[in-house]
Formats: sequence, C-alpha cells, structure tokens
Amino acid sequence: MKTVLIKEDILSRNNERAKDVRDFLKKKNVCYVNLMSSPGAGKTTLLTKLIPALQKEFRIGVIEADIDSDKDALTIERATGVRTIQMHTGGACHITCQMSEEALEALGTDGLDAVFLENIGNLVCPAEFDTGADLNLVLLSVPEGDDKPLKYPLMFEVASAVAVTKLDVAPVFDFDREKAMNNIRKRNKNADVFFTCAATGEGVEELAEYLKNKIAKKIRVL
Repeated sequence: MKTVLIKEDILSRNNERAKDVRDFLKKKNVCYVNLMSSPGAGKTTLLTKLIPALQKEFRIGVIEADIDSDKDALTIERATGVRTIQMHTGGACHITCQMSEEALEALGTDGLDAVFLENIGNLVCPAEFDTGADLNLVLLSVPEGDDKPLKYPLMFEVASAVAVTKLDVAPVFDFDREKAMNNIRKRNKNADVFFTCAATGEGVEELAEYLKNKIAKKIRVL
C-alpha cells in the first residue's frame, strides 16, 4: 500500500508540473513532441529523415535522452544541423517532467517552432511519466514483432501516433501488418498509424506531413 501511495504522489506531482510546461510552451508558441520506443527501434535514424522535411517550414530543436553516451546527439547534429543537446538520466529508465523542463531550459526554446524529445529506449517506464509534450509519437519496429502493443499496453494507450518502422526487413521476420494494426487498435482506437522505413523512405513523407500539420496547428493558435 505504501509503495502505491508513493508512486501515485510522484505521478501526481509530475502531472502538475507537466501542466506548467505546457503553459510555458504555449506562451513560447513551441510544439513539443515526445518520441518513444524500445531500444533500437530507429528513433534517431527516423529523426534524421523527418527533420530535413520539417526544416523547410519550421525551426527544430532536439533533446536526446540516454543513460550515457552522446552518440545520438552527435548523429542528429551532424545529419541535420539543428540545435541539439544531450541529456543523461543518471541511470533512470524514463524522463520525468522535471528532467524534461530542465532539458528544455538548457536547449533554449527561443527561435524554435518545435522540439523533439527522443526519450529513453524502453516500452514501459517512459509511458508512465507525462513530459509536458503536446504529442507522443511511439515507434514499433518490425523486428520487435506485431504483438508488442498487447504486451506493453500503456505505451500504446498514451500514443498520439504510432510509426511502424524498418519495413524493409519485414520479409525476414514473422511480422503481419494487419495484425500489428489490429493490436494497436485494441489499445488505442484514435492513434494515427504510419508504416515507415527510414532506409527506403517509405512512409516518411506521410509522417512528416502529419507532423507539419500538428506543429502548424500548435504554433498558429495563440
């Protein structure tokens, strides 16, 4: 009982802080996108393909969250040239709203239209903590299997959109698009779903257009 109460208190305080982050970003006219997935699902690679398309209309910033290493931040910076910072979580498997807020402050939101937070690779913990984002984009890679929405329900329940990634390796794995879609729908009837491949470009343009519309809607509503 005590553990549950402590957890509820932590989440309650986190959610209150998330409201403050959203209010702050609303005043700054910045759209905040939280990108979540398991390790190796292709978050960084997909961002390197999406950002050039988004840069044609918007000024983008990226927060890279990892337990250690600055590899992903350097990859984003070199591939796209956008403002990027690396956040180390000190061993934590998730990003709290306080960490999110501190990272946004370190990145600096002036002069930006949208910020992407590449969350820790984990299909469990990150879903529990509201980061203050306007949109949760969840990735499901083909090698993981089409059953993951059933096994990790909360992650897909909190998703605003789901991008199935690495379609080019589908012939090698026992992955069924229809099953994947059905399993996603069992957890979330409203999430927008995209089938993508960063290597071939399949579905990337469609996802970029979706994000453009979401960003435009956020920053043009004062």
